[in-house]
Amino acid sequence: MAEKLDLNLIRKDFPILDQQVNGSPLVYFDNAATTQKPQVVIDALNRYYTQDNANIHRGLHTLAERATTGYELTRTKLKDFLHAPSTDQIIFTSGTTAGINLVAQTYGRANFTAGDVILVSNLEHHSNIVPWQMIAQETGAEVQVIPVDELGVLDMVAYQSLLTDRVKLVAVNHVSNAIGTINPIKQMIDWAHRVGAKVLIDGAQSVAHFDIDVQALDLDFFVFSAHKLFGPTGVGVLYGKRELLETMPPYQGGGEMIKEVSFSGTTYNELPYKFEAGTPNIADVYAFGFALDYLASLPQNAVWEQEKALLDYATEQLSQIDGLRIVGQAHEKIAVVSFVIDGVHPQDIGVLLDKFGVAIRTGHHCAQPLMARYDLVGTCRASFAFYNTKEEIDLFVKALKRCLMMLS
Repeated sequence: MAEKLDLNLIRKDFPILDQQVNGSPLVYFDNAATTQKPQVVIDALNRYYTQDNANIHRGLHTLAERATTGYELTRTKLKDFLHAPSTDQIIFTSGTTAGINLVAQTYGRANFTAGDVILVSNLEHHSNIVPWQMIAQETGAEVQVIPVDELGVLDMVAYQSLLTDRVKLVAVNHVSNAIGTINPIKQMIDWAHRVGAKVLIDGAQSVAHFDIDVQALDLDFFVFSAHKLFGPTGVGVLYGKRELLETMPPYQGGGEMIKEVSFSGTTYNELPYKFEAGTPNIADVYAFGFALDYLASLPQNAVWEQEKALLDYATEQLSQIDGLRIVGQAHEKIAVVSFVIDGVHPQDIGVLLDKFGVAIRTGHHCAQPLMARYDLVGTCRASFAFYNTKEEIDLFVKALKRCLMMLS
């Protein structure tokens, strides 16, 4: 028999869920923006600052050695989490955005020239659009866009036609943060490699839902944030193929990323440290390791089944509301429901739902080109995690109906 999640026990692991907001039980459906943190992560942060707080790598005293060990242990856990070949291909950043900018400003600056093409999709977060526009303007390269259809699915015929020998990089998300579409990244990577293009995958929205094997996918670059994966904010991860990372110049200069410095010149450190200038976010990296441990303790198939059940149930319940239209109806989706309601501004719905303790996201979700594609100012987005329940969806739908009565 397949394992099931004990939601009562799991919800006790997340203390923030046990509270009332505006006199109602909290219903947290904003997991695509950030996930909540289990107690083991909170305890790890407290333990670091009360027992191990010290700077890392260079200190010889006990606290520095303990801090360094904890920090580097997270890198080892990430190697296993991503099925990466080595720890030195795991680079810590401040988040997904920082990882994309690092690749744009290092690989892009070193490799793009006038006439080259960078392909992005119409599903992208601004963080996977703007850095490429900036480097294209600097180098003379051109950003071209893979279109998306009415259901929120990438036009793969158009993608194939855009893949010429001018394309030097394809930068796409694994999953759309705005509407939940899962992109066929393995096929996209294989096609891009046939024309000699490299591929960067924004995994911010996928790492919490799928097993990621960077070697099986043949990924060139993969970026994501810890806070989308039940870890702390302020930590990101960039994985890159060794042969690419070794040719890329450092992005920032300072301590830690050097071997020797003199006024006549500087020699840079080895991977991954040449990309990690200055004192890093030690405590949050340390605590992120405990989030990875927590996830590893859960039966992954049961997590996926729970999220799928929540998506199906929410879609069914919301579809029964008059005037409500779900935006993004791809067959392959994560547990995200993005919707609009005739004659009602999404912001009004979000503000009123909060009065009933329901937290959703409203607006353009940092995906304005996608909203423009559907001629929308924004949507309401409910995004679920494995600790959410069908009973919470019932509370959400009941509150939404009350909001619509108040707005009518």
